[in-house]
Amino acid sequence: MTISGAGIRRLRLLRSMKQQHLAELLGVNQATVSRWERDQLALSPEQSIKLERIFASPQHAAVDAALKRLVEDSVRPVHLICDRTHRLLSASRPRQAEWQAPLSTFLGRSLFSYASAEIAAAEQLLQERGWHEGRLSSLTLDTGANGNVLLPIAAGRVTWERIMLSDGSAGRLVTTIG
Repeated sequence: MTISGAGIRRLRLLRSMKQQHLAELLGVNQATVSRWERDQLALSPEQSIKLERIFASPQHAAVDAALKRLVEDSVRPVHLICDRTHRLLSASRPRQAEWQAPLSTFLGRSLFSYASAEIAAAEQLLQERGWHEGRLSSLTLDTGANGNVLLPIAAGRVTWERIMLSDGSAGRLVTTIG
């Protein structure tokens, strides 16, 4: 796919996507997206393929809204994060009840700093297991407590499920199962 800088900008704006978000999806910084849009920098073949996938994916905001509603209405402790940045997208009431601060404190922010040692170790193994390439879409792991007062994680068992979102990014559904 050969696309001009103006074309990238137009497609990005049609999806109501900020440069920073597109940059996160492509693994670059916002300044790189800005240079592409001004035709000051060419995309690599790999970046072009990723960009094509993002813009070719159907945009179904209603589907994402339904997913968010399902997470929020779940009777289980569950939350949804951006798979790459760990930004919190949604959380169920039982999950929120575990936290010592309101949802607004965490929404849109990375939760990775609260990870237990076991969660951080599992995160490091995802690349070699093919998680980001879609070869593995679910993972169950045991975790220890994180010792954090604000966002405590109790020792137990969690399942991670990789879910594609309408903007082409992946979300991760985190469910406590025991």
